[in-house]
Amino acid sequence: MNSLIKLELVRALRNRKFLFFTVIHPSVLFLLIAGNADSHTELDGTGLTLPTYMMVSMASFGALTATLMGNSERIAKERESGWVRQLRLTPLPGRGYVLAKTAGAAVLSLPSIVIVFAVAAAVKDVRLDAWQWLALGGAVWAGSLVFAALGVALGYLATGDAVRPITMIVYFGMSMLGGLWMPTTTFPRWLQDIARWLPTHAYAALGRAIEQSRAPHAQDIAVLVASFVLFAGGAAWLYRKDTLKA
Repeated sequence: MNSLIKLELVRALRNRKFLFFTVIHPSVLFLLIAGNADSHTELDGTGLTLPTYMMVSMASFGALTATLMGNSERIAKERESGWVRQLRLTPLPGRGYVLAKTAGAAVLSLPSIVIVFAVAAAVKDVRLDAWQWLALGGAVWAGSLVFAALGVALGYLATGDAVRPITMIVYFGMSMLGGLWMPTTTFPRWLQDIARWLPTHAYAALGRAIEQSRAPHAQDIAVLVASFVLFAGGAAWLYRKDTLKA
């Protein structure tokens, strides 16, 4: 399994387009959204300034891009090319494959998180205590495992031609409705009620709780845990189903 994770990392690091959209793009978006914002005025209903709020949003968005977009299309193409069939001839068990894909994608999300944090601190003067930076990085990175598992599931759910539009709909839908691009406090009440149950909303909410030096809401943790179990379980089931077809 470790060898497969290393292979996934090497392949991703050689893909310049992938590196741009996962590592550089979130930081660019952060600067575009928060570049001219007042660093002292709080956003209504958030308790945070716009730069501080968007730092977590764009770090989460970058991790989401690395894990979801990076996994789904690559897995679908590997299935069509016969690479997955070759892996089944090795001693690697099905759960090992799913875990390797999930862990490999999660590792790739770390650079985008760190760079967004660095840009926010250097350009917009975002200041947190040392424990907050460490806790924030750990929470955003660990939470990306949820979307890495979703990426694996989508890769087995559709073919190489169909997986991209499906993933894009999920990707943009979860990003927008989850409040990664704008505060959910600007949504109508009925849409806010829906957003609270999305894993992207719970994901960003963990980071914002740390920024405010408070404990995260139990509902947010429950949503993330339930989502991971659902996505990882779905990925494992789809892998076994695909094995039976082969």
